This record gives sequence, C-alpha cells and structure tokens, in this order.
Amino acid sequence: MRKLWLAAIPVLVTGLLIAQDQIETPIFRSDVVNVQVPVSVRDSKGDFVNGLAPVDFQLLDQGVPQPIKLDVAAHPISLVIAVQTDQTARQILTTVQKTASIFGPLVAGETGEIAIIGFDTYVRVHTPFTSNQEEIKAGFAKLKPQGSLHKLDDAAMEGVRMLKNRGKDRKKVLILISETRDKGSAVTPRDVATQAEFTDVQIYAVSMNHLLNQLTTKAEPNRPNPVPPEFRGNLPMGTMQTGTTDAQTNMGNYAPIVKEIYALVKGIFVDNSLEVYTKLTGGLEQNFVSLSGLEDAVHRIGEEVHSQYLLTFAPTSQEGGYHEITVIVPTAPNLKIAARPGYWIAPRGPSKDAAKK
Repeated sequence: MRKLWLAAIPVLVTGLLIAQDQIETPIFRSDVVNVQVPVSVRDSKGDFVNGLAPVDFQLLDQGVPQPIKLDVAAHPISLVIAVQTDQTARQILTTVQKTASIFGPLVAGETGEIAIIGFDTYVRVHTPFTSNQEEIKAGFAKLKPQGSLHKLDDAAMEGVRMLKNRGKDRKKVLILISETRDKGSAVTPRDVATQAEFTDVQIYAVSMNHLLNQLTTKAEPNRPNPVPPEFRGNLPMGTMQTGTTDAQTNMGNYAPIVKEIYALVKGIFVDNSLEVYTKLTGGLEQNFVSLSGLEDAVHRIGEEVHSQYLLTFAPTSQEGGYHEITVIVPTAPNLKIAARPGYWIAPRGPSKDAAKK
C-alpha cells in the first residue's frame, strides 16, 4: 500500500452526489511514496510465465532504473463486482446471474471476499463483502432491470471507495460488467482513476457492447481506435505493453493519454470509461457475446489476477506530475509484459516561507 506525502492533491470525489464546488481538497502527507505495480508476464504462446525472481525484472521510472521489491506472499483478494442494471441490460442480466457461482472460485479464491453492486439511475450495494456463497448468489439475484441511465463512473467510484476500507494486506480488485460508455454520472473517469491509484485498486472490465449489438442491432464495424494517430506505433522491444489480448496488442503507447487524464486537462473527452480504467490500473478489458463467453472472460481475469507478480518501489525522484513506468525482463525481451503505464504524484504546494515571500 502506498504511503502518501502528497500535498494540494486535485479534488477527489468521495461522495456520489456532492457538487465539486462543495468538496474541500484533502491533503496527504508522508515521508515516502510506495508504488505498487501488478505485472503479468506471458510467453509467445500467451501462457503465463511463473518463477521469475526480483533480479529478473527491471523497472524504469521516467527512464531511470528503480530498486524494486517482489512480494511473493499470497494476498487474500477483496473483489467488488459492479453490474449495469438499467433497462438496456434487461436481456443480459439473466446471463450475468448464471455466473454467480464462478466468481468465487475463479477470481476471489478460497480466502477471498466479494461485494456486489448494481447500477442504473442509482448505485445500489446489493451484497456487502462476504465469503458466503449463498449470500453472493442472493446478491446476483437482486440484479433487476430498472432506470433509464447507467452511471458507470459513479459505480466505479463506489467500488473503489468500498475497497479502500479493506485491510492493507488484501489485493483489491474491481470488475465492471457494463457498456463502455457512462450515462449520467456525477463523477468523471479522472476522479475514479485518481482514487483507484491512491487506493491500489486494479480494475478489470467485461464489456456488454458486443452482446447488446448482437441483440438489438445489425452487425456494426469495430469501434474506432481511441488512441490518436500520433500516439500509435510499435513499442521498442522489451518495453511495457498494457494489454494481454490481441484486441489490446495494437493500442500503442497509452501513457500520453493517461498523463492528460491525471494532469486534469480541461475538456478531455473519454469515449470508453472501461478502457480508461483498465489501462490506468494495469487491468484487462474483455468482451462477451454469450454465457460461455462471459464465463471465459471471468476465467481469464481470474487467471491473470492469480498469476501476477507484485512489484513495489519507492521512486528515487518524487517530483510532482505524471511518472511513466516501463517494466522489462532484460534476459527475455520477447516476453509480453502487462502493467500499469504510470502513476501520478500531485505537486507539492509552496512552503510557508515561500508563501510569505
């Protein structure tokens, strides 16, 4: 878990219905910033590579090698599952409910706990954290279609807030089952991303879009690449890639967009909240078009969560702003590395002495 010395941090929304001009800016202070970086390593066949040691990894912060620690402890998982429940998702909810029994074994594991959120015009916590399978099934059964909006960003913020209060020894995971776009939230992806980073929450997404298109419309071409042309292109051999599926392989370097989001650039348009969250936190975005497809997506997420290496480092440079991270395995440059692309440190405010001058 990161200890923050941050001062004058940008506005963090902690309540879903509070106007931004009513929120006081919180101040965080500590002597050290510890950054957690969950890392997935795959070979050319797409299989996870296990058994790597700290000496096998190299982590660069702004191009500068960092001393790292590899946490080999098996941390219990706290998992929040947030499901879109507006009228648009009516035909999909039955499919989602049939997966209630697989999230525990595949993602949370034997020592894990699960909480369930449904979101439409309102965000509802149907089941608080529990390890009881019957309570988890009951929570899925409460997912009913209602409302005309789906407040994806508000739901993500609520999931991050719930995970924030779990123990420091737990691995914190949020799974969003939703359309890619938000409709009607009070908070922004920027707010959620900032909170998720400071809470060390890793976000995964299972997109409903493909199934909804299949059910309601004629086949449409794939959505445009959201990465501007100037940010596309192949990364140098051995540098970090932020996806582990074919659909994500050609996303290019996402760091410039991440930097803009964290830097609070006014007017930035987010076409796909799910993509933002998974890229910022080093998670994975999946699609499904059937029950078996949804089960496969959950299986892939669970496999990745339980196969990751957890790298931790204290940056040698604590300069405020966006820090780009690169993770490589120097002895095996052909391995595919998936990790968060960077992190944000809010600039320190002026000292009292400087303010007097």
